[in-house]
Amino acid sequence: MIRLTIPETGAAEMEAIARVLRSGFLVQGAYVREFEEKVAAYLGVAHAVAVSSGTAALHLAVLALGLGPGDEVLVPDFTHPATANVVELAGARPVLVDVDLETLNVDAGRFRAALSPRTRALMPVHLFGQPVAMGPVLDLARERGLKVIEDAACALGAEDEGRRCGTVSDAGCFSFHARKVITTGEGGMVVTRDAATAERLRRLRNHGCVETPEGRRFETAGFNYRLTELQGAMGIAQMDRLERAIDRRAELAGRYDQALVRVAGVRQPRRRGNARPVWQSYVVLLDEPIDRDRVRSRLGADGIEATIGTYALSEQPQHSSAAGSLANSRLAFRQSLALPLHALMSEAEVDRVAQRLAAAIG
Repeated sequence: MIRLTIPETGAAEMEAIARVLRSGFLVQGAYVREFEEKVAAYLGVAHAVAVSSGTAALHLAVLALGLGPGDEVLVPDFTHPATANVVELAGARPVLVDVDLETLNVDAGRFRAALSPRTRALMPVHLFGQPVAMGPVLDLARERGLKVIEDAACALGAEDEGRRCGTVSDAGCFSFHARKVITTGEGGMVVTRDAATAERLRRLRNHGCVETPEGRRFETAGFNYRLTELQGAMGIAQMDRLERAIDRRAELAGRYDQALVRVAGVRQPRRRGNARPVWQSYVVLLDEPIDRDRVRSRLGADGIEATIGTYALSEQPQHSSAAGSLANSRLAFRQSLALPLHALMSEAEVDRVAQRLAAAIG
């Protein structure tokens, strides 16, 4: 089986985890702090707050920025359900916005068309590690006095016009799930340049607790969204792999581009010239009326693991009453296909995937 993804781990991760086990201290501590410091330094931000998942990162960002009942947050319709779920969990209302079929990302124009008097925040998603054009989004936010939360779950290391994704907004949220470029199994991070936001994030991730010279004081209702020392130590080791992994994924994505350029019915992902993607996934769009699920099944029979790109939230029962034109998102939900891509793949495996995809379509 050519796997959709294989996490890249080795002796460094094994030894890091062993050190934690030998220490006898497994809860959030020194290794988590070092992981936070590494991520903050890499991204060039003042504050990085580690949490238990990418979803937890988004949830805490929404709460730390004061969004809640009566507020509307604009989110792309074509994304993982977590993006909209955290808005609802905070008591606010997610407003679904269509995406551009060339990039599969939302853009400032579509955000602008969806604004209402209750809009309080924008939540662009750097989907599959492909950067959103953030300049116009930030301009719109400044014009209307809106908060911006970047869902950069798939985009650690991605850049838009030389600026790293997740670093240009009020809060940027990352995931270290096993399908991401680097992983701690599960885990997440919120980054921000604002000290007050960072303090709220740290308080909320640990039951509303504040550490004082006199001891702990619980100031608000919070969550148990802490990262373990095992994950922190693994994250430190994984950060040393990040740039090499990004480079290797870019090489393999280029190989896919060459191998698929003459395959009829396949639309390859579009690169923007001023952006650096990290290729968390290589997602193609199949022309209609090609049956994406039948193609996926045929690939599986050939020993190739593939999956859908992601979801149109408006096609899910939770958001089936969504209003507005969401045609692009729904088409992407029907026709997108994520092909195997990870740093341990070979060029020969990429070529085989491309050949079998062409055969499955044919």
